[in-house]
Amino acid sequence: MSSTPWAGRRLHFLGVGGAGMSGLALVAHALGAEVTGSDRSESSYMRRLREAGLEPKVGHDAANMPDGAEVVVSTAIPDDNAELAAAREHAAAVLHRGDLLGELTRLRPTIAVAGTHGKTTTASMAAHVLVETGRDPAYVIGGEVRSTGTNAAWGEGEWLVVEADESDRSFLKLSAEIAVVTNVELDHHATFATIGELEEAFDRFTEGARVVIAELEEPDSELVPLGSRFSALGTEFELQVPGRHNVMNAFAAVLACREAGVGPEESAKALRSFAGAGRRFEEHGTGPAGSSIYDDYAHHPTEVRATLEAARTLGAERIVACFQPHLYSRTQHLARDFGRALALADMAVVLDVYPAREVAEDFPGVSGWLVAAATADAAGGRPVYWAPGLGDAERLLRAELREGDAVLTLGAGDVDALARALTGKTAAG
Repeated sequence: MSSTPWAGRRLHFLGVGGAGMSGLALVAHALGAEVTGSDRSESSYMRRLREAGLEPKVGHDAANMPDGAEVVVSTAIPDDNAELAAAREHAAAVLHRGDLLGELTRLRPTIAVAGTHGKTTTASMAAHVLVETGRDPAYVIGGEVRSTGTNAAWGEGEWLVVEADESDRSFLKLSAEIAVVTNVELDHHATFATIGELEEAFDRFTEGARVVIAELEEPDSELVPLGSRFSALGTEFELQVPGRHNVMNAFAAVLACREAGVGPEESAKALRSFAGAGRRFEEHGTGPAGSSIYDDYAHHPTEVRATLEAARTLGAERIVACFQPHLYSRTQHLARDFGRALALADMAVVLDVYPAREVAEDFPGVSGWLVAAATADAAGGRPVYWAPGLGDAERLLRAELREGDAVLTLGAGDVDALARALTGKTAAG
């Protein structure tokens, strides 16, 4: 196979600064395509694209559209996007990101990791093992693999590792040799009306795979501060990432890598150096009054609960959770569940909803206040604060934090900016 199978192809990515889209852009560039793109704002992924020699534009404008390019979009791109409108006016081919990722999965045998929770970490673990054991994989993941410093690469090895996203059903476009399902829980209410509908989609995702790794039983494990140990497949494993959920993520990754030809002993050695995925219990440093600041992408009650339970291994005086709900639809359906999960913290701060692709007008009466009220109901008198904006939360936390506190900023929006602000790296806004 040619080292540049996409040579001569032009691809223009809308929303290229996102985790998943930037990864696809990097790999398309590595495969020889002429890659351009734009996003509404700057991001760390935009900077990484520039380091790779690409020139993404900040802001959407019809003038950004190159002649003769296929346009790659995600579900987050609205129909009235100026560049998308220009593409349609000129009859340019428009591909969903899932279509392009599907093309990649047909170039190499693929480990595709799906699931409501843990897919980014599990895919990152699998990619890390393959890298560390000299397999030189390709990978496209919706978060940075900290050990490699990037979310995507096109190595010269046999295997491709991808994160498979069920949120818009795009995982059904993929061809998986090895399909991993970490768990199945209703999360994307705008896409799936019932749990049965969701389970049917996962069944379709796995039906063409040679190997399916799912419904695993938890191995014997021991949790330690910022890490864990477990026994499986006649092998002892040590992790630098905390929580039972990461034991399960690692076990799934090990089984997938075994099917790809990596023995458990090799995987165990590699996983000792796995430092985590970006925005997954990521340590940011020291905050106000000597507190310790961490950030996590948790945006579903199950994830929030798992992260706060893992935080208890830190031995902190207090666990302080600062949560930004993500999507009005999710907040509307799960506010009470979020409240019960956040009540595990010694102190909780709730921000307003990060809307992403949704608009407030479509969800009257839905705001982060619903989560704050539910948390107060469940907290048994422990302090719960409503701080709608990032700046509000920063001022509150600077006044309330004390030595011995462990602070977790939680959510899939831009709440990680608060973690950076509390450690003096940037302003929260």
